[in-house]
Amino acid sequence: MGYVDDAFEKCKSTLEITRTEQGFASRKHRDIRDHVRSEWNLKDDFLTGSYRRETKTKKLKDVDIFVVIEPGGAQAGLRNQQPSAVLEELRKLLVDRYDNVVTDGFACTIAFGEGEEVASFDIVPAFKRAGGGYEIPDADRGGWIATNPKLHHEQSTAMNEKCDQRFVPLVKMVKGINREAGEPIQPSFLLEVMAHGLMRMPFGRYQDEITWFLASASERINEDWEDPAGVGPAVNGRMSTSERQQAADVLGEWQRTAEEAVRLEDAGKERDAVEEWRRLFGWRMPRP
Repeated sequence: MGYVDDAFEKCKSTLEITRTEQGFASRKHRDIRDHVRSEWNLKDDFLTGSYRRETKTKKLKDVDIFVVIEPGGAQAGLRNQQPSAVLEELRKLLVDRYDNVVTDGFACTIAFGEGEEVASFDIVPAFKRAGGGYEIPDADRGGWIATNPKLHHEQSTAMNEKCDQRFVPLVKMVKGINREAGEPIQPSFLLEVMAHGLMRMPFGRYQDEITWFLASASERINEDWEDPAGVGPAVNGRMSTSERQQAADVLGEWQRTAEEAVRLEDAGKERDAVEEWRRLFGWRMPRP
């Protein structure tokens, strides 16, 4: 294994959630789910999002929890209320037990810790949807939208198997680049969806696949990237034309850095290549 290959293997390791972090997340999400279940009649509750799909990168932010409301239970009437009112009801339930609870467009977020060490959990109220999947509140749009996170997980698992367990690490690396840059690409799920759509076979070295992804994504992020489950709105549907172009410009900058790193490696300057990659990954890519 070459110097650059070794650096990518170390990068892969730094992006993994540690056992300590997994233990912390497990305790917290179980406590949150138990608390909501003790107050609301739920049909189901489960982890979802990138944490469930194992594409979550460090730090441990935005762990998604779905709480599916029982359609015949005491909270069934929430489905007829405005999304902002539903989220406020959930917020009031959560502040009885937790500090630092806020609402955003889809969820109530609980933050633990401060600064760079903060860990956060997004609790999403949901109802089962006729025809499959779930409906969740979208306070920004003032309505309910369809989604199917369980299908997202199945799709991610299938792609990872197809790529010999290397698709999930690739997604984590791309998300790691985005996080190092201050997350200019939002939502980060968009990067994962695009990775599904742009994946080519056979899967090569991480450095080549990342360079290919950045080049392709910069050209195609202006397109509508549909919900992979086929029930919700386009993943980048909220992005304006100018925001899509800004994202394309950012991806293009990352692409040029990646191409320079590959050029240096091809020229036998592997240590210089790793330093170039570190411009994208920062601490997430330790020197071998």
